Amino acid sequence: MKQEKLVLVTGAAGFIGFNFCRRLLLEGRFVVGIDSLDTNGDVRLKKDRLAILKKERRFSFGHFDLVDRKRLESVFKKHRPQRVVHLAAQTGVRNSEFQTDRYVNSNLVAFCRLLDVCRSHRVGHFIYASSSSVYGLDARIPQRTSSPVNRPISLYAATKRANEIIAHSYSHIFQLPVTGLRFFTVYGPWGRPDMAPSIFTRAILGGTSIPVFNRGRLIRDFTFVGDVVESLIRLLDQAPAAVKPTGRRSPHAPYRLLNVGSQHPVNIRDLIRMLEAELGRKATTHDMPMQPGDAYITHSDSSELFRLTGFRPRTTLRKGICEFLDWYLDYHGFKQGVGA
Repeated sequence: MKQEKLVLVTGAAGFIGFNFCRRLLLEGRFVVGIDSLDTNGDVRLKKDRLAILKKERRFSFGHFDLVDRKRLESVFKKHRPQRVVHLAAQTGVRNSEFQTDRYVNSNLVAFCRLLDVCRSHRVGHFIYASSSSVYGLDARIPQRTSSPVNRPISLYAATKRANEIIAHSYSHIFQLPVTGLRFFTVYGPWGRPDMAPSIFTRAILGGTSIPVFNRGRLIRDFTFVGDVVESLIRLLDQAPAAVKPTGRRSPHAPYRLLNVGSQHPVNIRDLIRMLEAELGRKATTHDMPMQPGDAYITHSDSSELFRLTGFRPRTTLRKGICEFLDWYLDYHGFKQGVGA
């Protein structure tokens, strides 16, 4: 087997990781998935995703924490991956304020362990998930990777920004090809229960009230998971190259940062109205103040992604929400169809 056909994916039982692994398998790739099945999330959902992947003969799975260097080394020695996509992390802004050790362990210690193993095994391309949350208080709109991002407003955002800086240093020192992707509010089938589409849908179907933070004056660049997966697929074999020094100039690391967003931000209340229309039910809402760590607006400039790959996220929010609801209603056993 050619090693370029094999991809190691961390967070394989997670939302993006699962959807990405399925696409890789459909394309005939061999996939080595790693996931700790951390309890900070819906473990049943993770196990259901994993059960689907395990049906494929080209998928192998390692159930362990990335902090475990010995287990990591054994996986790399056995499979010798040349493509590593790191999607495992503790996610979410709010939990990070109360679970500091957990976030530092998963998002910093494990990240460094994986980077170091990739370096020692001379991986051909390391891709990792960053987040739009890194923009914090610094960025202009639309948000560009060239903007300074030195004022994160949550511990989660700080860990993701630290990932970017650490990854660049590894890329520079060891000439490790690295691509960091700042994902913007990813949603879609098999999505996380703690994200707005799931929270709002659950409330509408259950007849409970939806908390609307900052009294609805929040704008998000919702990005469909299928578009995120397509971006990953197109970048997988496009490792950045180092720029050789000329004259007194220092060499540039084989490193890049890209936004992955729809570039069409919408107000949170518009999302609620869309869910109401598709579900055929009225939502009850109550206004809440702004939450610490939340951004007022996310709006990506993903032009560099398009320049490199010829692809830009293109799924409209309405189409993406319909696909999400089709999955949600089926998975949770609702008889009602979308739009009923």
